[in-house]
Amino acid sequence: MKSNPNRPQPPKRPVTAAQRAVNAQRTQDFVRGVVAEMRRVTWPSREEWIAATLLTLALVIGVGVFTYLCDLLFGLVFGWLTGGAR
Repeated sequence: MKSNPNRPQPPKRPVTAAQRAVNAQRTQDFVRGVVAEMRRVTWPSREEWIAATLLTLALVIGVGVFTYLCDLLFGLVFGWLTGGAR
């Protein structure tokens, strides 16, 4: 059943101090877990970062050139099929 956006929603119950404490503890546990996991990460070296960046740039440029050439080809083919009308 969908809620009607025009119908006023019942007011939310206020959050108690105990609920805030539980939420704060859960947040602290989550952040501690994230920090512990980040310490276990094997970070790439500077050379690996550079190689990955260059590969990414080359692939982006390659896909861009390929897309441009396909656009030109399809433009020529459709122009030929339609008599040059655009």
